[in-house]
Amino acid sequence: IACCQETLFPYIKDNVKKFLYAHWEEEECQRDVRLLRKQAQEDSSLDGAVPIPLESGSGEEELERVIQAVVDNVHWQMSLDRKTTALKQLQGHMWRAAYATGHIKGEVFEDVVPAIRKWREAGMKVYIYSSGSIEAQKLLFGYSTEGDILELFDGHFDTKIGPKVESESYRRIAASIG
Repeated sequence: IACCQETLFPYIKDNVKKFLYAHWEEEECQRDVRLLRKQAQEDSSLDGAVPIPLESGSGEEELERVIQAVVDNVHWQMSLDRKTTALKQLQGHMWRAAYATGHIKGEVFEDVVPAIRKWREAGMKVYIYSSGSIEAQKLLFGYSTEGDILELFDGHFDTKIGPKVESESYRRIAASIG
């Protein structure tokens, strides 16, 4: 959690605008924006909700208007510690770029890898369930301070299986892993 609060979330806040400008024409970025726009529509009745308009023309000013709305929406969701799939998806894509370029590394304490190896040697399977996207989980453990440790995990779950505060989510995970 400290890694998220001290590194990952500030990275998003500080770089979302630059990321959107750099990747705006890419299909993945457009999918992220569409999902955020859909979430913004669902959130429209919430206090302080930030709508994301469709582009109504072309030109630098129009692009700036839409990108700024996306930035404001992302900041609003993050200020409320929201765990929406739309937000987590964009964050995951931003973190992927940051990990791949070495701008950030997933902090893993030195006792974690030996502990997980011990559990696995005892026949235990190890899964991750996080409000962070599966992609974000794989980035954190694939580009960690302890190297690539993805092989230590048997699977990953995120908010697509359901919210962490609902017992049904855990039933789905149990059914999925047997």
